[in-house]
Amino acid sequence: MQNQEQINQLKNIVQDLLNEAERQGASAAEAGLSVDNGLSVTARMGDVETIEYHCDQGLAIAVYFDQRKGSASSNDLSPEALKETVKAACSIARYASEDPYAGLPEKRLLATEFRDLDLNHPWSLDAEQAIALAVQCENAARAYHADISNSEGASVNSHQGVRVLGNSLGFLHGYRSSRHSVSCSVLAGRDERMQRDYWYTVSRDPGQLESVVAVGEKAAQRALRRQGARSLSTRQCPVLYAPEMATGLIGSLAGAISGGNLYRKSSFLLDALDTPIMPEFVRIHEQPFLQGALGSANYDAEGVATSARDIVTDGILQSYLLSSYSARKLGMQSTGNAGGVHNLTVDAGDNDFAAMLKQMGDGLLVTELMGQGVNMVTGDYSRGASGFWVENGEISYPVQEITIAGNLKDMFKHIVAIGNDVDYRGNIRTGSILVEQMSVAGE
Repeated sequence: MQNQEQINQLKNIVQDLLNEAERQGASAAEAGLSVDNGLSVTARMGDVETIEYHCDQGLAIAVYFDQRKGSASSNDLSPEALKETVKAACSIARYASEDPYAGLPEKRLLATEFRDLDLNHPWSLDAEQAIALAVQCENAARAYHADISNSEGASVNSHQGVRVLGNSLGFLHGYRSSRHSVSCSVLAGRDERMQRDYWYTVSRDPGQLESVVAVGEKAAQRALRRQGARSLSTRQCPVLYAPEMATGLIGSLAGAISGGNLYRKSSFLLDALDTPIMPEFVRIHEQPFLQGALGSANYDAEGVATSARDIVTDGILQSYLLSSYSARKLGMQSTGNAGGVHNLTVDAGDNDFAAMLKQMGDGLLVTELMGQGVNMVTGDYSRGASGFWVENGEISYPVQEITIAGNLKDMFKHIVAIGNDVDYRGNIRTGSILVEQMSVAGE
């Protein structure tokens, strides 16, 4: 009951903002309000390094005077501050240039049904308990093997928040959500040959987190297996992206088909709708209504209803990712993606990770990427990388200080297989991805 009372109070504040915007002459308005609290603890070498309590609140409002838009934000929720925030937004709008594409979403697209998506799972965790968990996590890593020589620490984080969104079309809704995580990062080896690696677990439900011991031990295992890493000679070879790296590859696809890049003509997938961009076995789709998932939502950042839909079917691009503004710029309709994607899922193949290595035969397994070497206009791709050289389907030795390069258009078309070793820890859900051939630059 207390939770619903808080949401109702915040909804009243948002409605007051919208009413004030109307009183000040705005033809339309939209407002959002968030209140967040949480706890973050980090322990290093058995001692507490940081303890942080988070308690934040903020609001933002956008007003429209026909096609002129003004925005303002504030952390002060007092009635006087609300009026001043609206006044600031209206003042900006009055002097703004007209934009024929500006405005609220189409009313018919706004969400009207609100499923219980199981997004809120409070964690009754105090600082002392969080410290104990962080120390236990790091101790598990440090005790795993004598070669674990140092630590960057272990962290325990708990977050809860409430969001309310409303606009002058009559949309007004709020919900609570949570997000909790445990992470650990350690170093293996001595002197200049030390190798670092990490692991983490994240979930809305603390009961779904991996145990702190498992997180620490996995961080240690990952660091240990990197010992003795060497470079490679320059070559062309297959590349297998580990699941946590494959999410970035699919993220590049999402960026290329997002409305902002498309209407600015800064995407290598311009005019690619209804054309094959991947092999026929690839299906990528949004699943916004998955219970408890990190990307689940009934509506996007504008209140437009989300929907379960295909983005790529049989390798063919079925849809862009559009907000209301980008949709108008492109002469299309919002897809409910203002603010991003909602559980963007790549359908898994039949092979587990070991089978993916066997299918690759000889090639490079990528477990870490560095740099931002992706040209969204041309699709040119060049990233610093580390991982493992694979021979005859078995990991042979760790590699580092290499660069992998290609063009995303070609890389997408030459995906050979997708594993069933899906990483569920984010808004993009995919298994490992095997690309037929890329350039590897090393020694």
